[in-house]
Amino acid sequence: MNEIEVIICLLLLFMSVPDLCGSLGRPALAYPVFVVSGLLLAPLAEPSVRNMLIEAGHVGFLLLLFEVGLEIELPRLRVFARPLARAFLWSLIQYPLVFALAYYLAGLKPVGCFIACAAFTGCSVGMGYPGWKNYPGLADDRRRQILLMMLALEIFSIVLLSVETTLYQSGVRWVLVAQLAGIAVVVGFIGWFSRHLKTLFEHILKRTTRWRVHLVVLLVLVVCAIGQRLGLSATKTAFFLGLFLSHITHEGKRLEHFIAPISRRFLIPIFFFALGLQIPRELIFSQLGLGALAAAAMVLLLRWGLHRFVFSIGGDRRAFLLLCPNLTIAALAAGTLLHDGTAERAASWVLLTGLFITIPSIVLLPSQKEDGSLPDTTRSKPPASRPPFPAGETP
Repeated sequence: MNEIEVIICLLLLFMSVPDLCGSLGRPALAYPVFVVSGLLLAPLAEPSVRNMLIEAGHVGFLLLLFEVGLEIELPRLRVFARPLARAFLWSLIQYPLVFALAYYLAGLKPVGCFIACAAFTGCSVGMGYPGWKNYPGLADDRRRQILLMMLALEIFSIVLLSVETTLYQSGVRWVLVAQLAGIAVVVGFIGWFSRHLKTLFEHILKRTTRWRVHLVVLLVLVVCAIGQRLGLSATKTAFFLGLFLSHITHEGKRLEHFIAPISRRFLIPIFFFALGLQIPRELIFSQLGLGALAAAAMVLLLRWGLHRFVFSIGGDRRAFLLLCPNLTIAALAAGTLLHDGTAERAASWVLLTGLFITIPSIVLLPSQKEDGSLPDTTRSKPPASRPPFPAGETP
């Protein structure tokens, strides 16, 4: 397939996949479908087309991390302490199994195994949020606690991946402490600088119409480029910038709503499609692919057992599935491993395992009605654009 034919296929996917998944009551399935589509079309795409999409996907990767940061709006510590502790324990119990699977099935070194642990024990809030919002039979307080636990799992994963990526790329050396200190300094600088950026973003949202989307995305990419120049990778800069700007709203809509035409409907799908292009098709039915399927099954089985007999998160027997979608976090980990030419098979294993965990966890959740309503009357009544927290509990 040449460039034009691939673009035609992509445009058809962009127009049909989100609506199809929404009509099935599974809007979070869109990203996995893009990965599978890339996997299926990979043998037909010319090498030049593959390289073009992979490079475009790098920008989508930055916007994905920026939106992940925007999703995380932390409540005060006294409210967040218990979900943090429960999320930490939930993750820690799973580490031995995930570490062993990554070591024996993917052949990863210890640091790479910890990267896999951070990815698989994380939670993609953006993918799990629709299921959480429409999950039946949850009291308001329990629903809120589960959301906070989802946020805590995502934060743990992102922070651990930031540290472990530095370890993976640089090794354990004395300069590592200096590098981590430099990261902390640059993150602090981004936090200070974001106060001024917040005013600029709000001005753009209020005063512009025609070029609003382009200016917001341009500003995000400029800050990422500056962070790269200062020694912090563009990916980390994108995440922390989103984290510091998560309070920005305009006319009741959050910032990610305004950049959606370029991010969620274009560049981020290209990123997931490009991930599928980079997975060798023969690995699906190889020992590595079967190992990824077995690993996903064991992780889901362990979580079911924890929820049922040891560590209930509340709700019915399927409520633990809300903590399971992790494809975006697995994609971050796979992207890190892909930079190492010796770990391409391991990166494919991580991505496939995340895919095999995410798809069943979304499919097995109660479906979302097309009108967005809950199947029962237990739903709280938050604004559709923001997770519900009690008054006075958010900063």
